[in-house]
Amino acid sequence: MNQNKKIIAIIPAAGVGSRMQSQLPKQYLPLLGKTVLEYSLELFLNQPQISQVIVAVSNTDPYFQTLTCFSHPKIRWVTGGTTRAESVLNALQVIIDEEVWVLVHDAARPCLTWQEVTRLIECQAPCGAILATPIVETVKQTKFEKRFYATKFDKSFPISKTLDRRNLWLAQTPQFFPANLLKQTLTQALAAGVTITDEASALEWAGRSVALVQGLKTNLKITYPEDLALAEFYLSHFTPLILK
Repeated sequence: MNQNKKIIAIIPAAGVGSRMQSQLPKQYLPLLGKTVLEYSLELFLNQPQISQVIVAVSNTDPYFQTLTCFSHPKIRWVTGGTTRAESVLNALQVIIDEEVWVLVHDAARPCLTWQEVTRLIECQAPCGAILATPIVETVKQTKFEKRFYATKFDKSFPISKTLDRRNLWLAQTPQFFPANLLKQTLTQALAAGVTITDEASALEWAGRSVALVQGLKTNLKITYPEDLALAEFYLSHFTPLILK
């Protein structure tokens, strides 16, 4: 690992996770005796290379302060925004050190391994890099938005076309960037009204080159109810690898 980099982790955790069909935000769902968020946080809290973990939570969040790790000396929390990009930017605003790099990680990715983080940090990419996995399935496009058909299991939808998957990757987190560069590009992109779905998309919009580092399929993002069962399987079978 590059020992010269000062690293802070940022966890945007202000979302409500409506697609989980649960009264609890998905980051607070129980998972093998802990919450999803606690797994996502502990990997960074337990690593000496990470100096601080900044969590962006909703100002109406009643759950975060009940977590056992809330009082951990590395934890700092800020008020999240209405979007992921705003939450990350709020976290970046409290970072003073201009030499810091940040690892931005989804609150609902509890199965990340430290081996993946190490490969990401050691990637020699001056503007930053992200974890990603190559798409192996055939990819179809339809004219309907996912937010419509995700809850319409009794419906069928016409295929518009099949996409060439050979150069397509699925973005994951963490995403790793110089804090000042990410803050600058996020600020500019939001001011320009650009839709930011992850941190890399802000840098791409600004014309910066972001690298892909291959991650593991086990680093799933809990989005739908069935994902929770899969995360339980991964954590039950690969706990030493995940927590190392």
